Amino acid sequence: MIKLTLSFRGLVQRFSLPILIGAAIGLMLLNRVDNPVVSRARTQVADAIAPVMDVLSRPVVAVQSGVDYVDHFFSVFEENARLREDNDRLMHWQAVARRLGSENEEFRTLLSTVAEPRNAFVTARVVGMSSGTFVRTALISAGAGDGVAVGQAVVTAQGMIGRIVEVGNRSARVLLLTDLNSHIPVVMERTRDAAVLSGDNTDLLRLLYVTDAMTVQSGDRLVTSGEGGMLPPGLPVGQVTAFEDGIWRVQPLVDPSRVEYVRILDYALPGLLPTTHEAGALDELW
Repeated sequence: MIKLTLSFRGLVQRFSLPILIGAAIGLMLLNRVDNPVVSRARTQVADAIAPVMDVLSRPVVAVQSGVDYVDHFFSVFEENARLREDNDRLMHWQAVARRLGSENEEFRTLLSTVAEPRNAFVTARVVGMSSGTFVRTALISAGAGDGVAVGQAVVTAQGMIGRIVEVGNRSARVLLLTDLNSHIPVVMERTRDAAVLSGDNTDLLRLLYVTDAMTVQSGDRLVTSGEGGMLPPGLPVGQVTAFEDGIWRVQPLVDPSRVEYVRILDYALPGLLPTTHEAGALDELW
């Protein structure tokens, strides 16, 4: 009896692999058979296995959820630490800004400095954009009836985008900085050297008539100088990127193709230029 059991066990062990392979092939063939009986049996087996697989998968899902929770906990901890550092840094600069503001106000009082005229602005939507070979302008949904006038600066939260050149009753056209006819006076934020920023119908601007070209460095920021009294001083304009063909090239801070809303500034120097109609609410821009 023992010998028969041993021999049977040996046969099973010897032929188990071929039997399993044959069973797998048979199941694959049955799966390919388009027979209602086979299909019904396959469906019943799937229905019977589904709850079992659901029960078996729950521990895996629970473990995965636990791992995700731990990862999220550590990421939140790291982000919280980073935000604390950023907050400390910002609090430091806030204290510096308040101190400098107080000193600036005191110096203005001591020097009897004439205050800059107030900036008023109106917000409008960009409803059209022309960026062809010979002209680069934008059409906005505000006109003379809203207080818009020729020569006013057009800005976004990042900086200046252009100036008003044509005004209708309910619309106005903006000459973009990149247009060939755009020329505005600027100064280097770092050295205060004066220059003229000119467009050439490309995505980059040209820096012309620099007071001292040797002091210009890649990365320098440019702001409006306010010369002539038409544009407010200090509007961010662009950043120097490279020196090509004997001319410094400047990347505008604002990409016109991504702009939806703009502000039109109402600015004029009393006594030098006619005061324009104040449009919109008075507010600080930068």
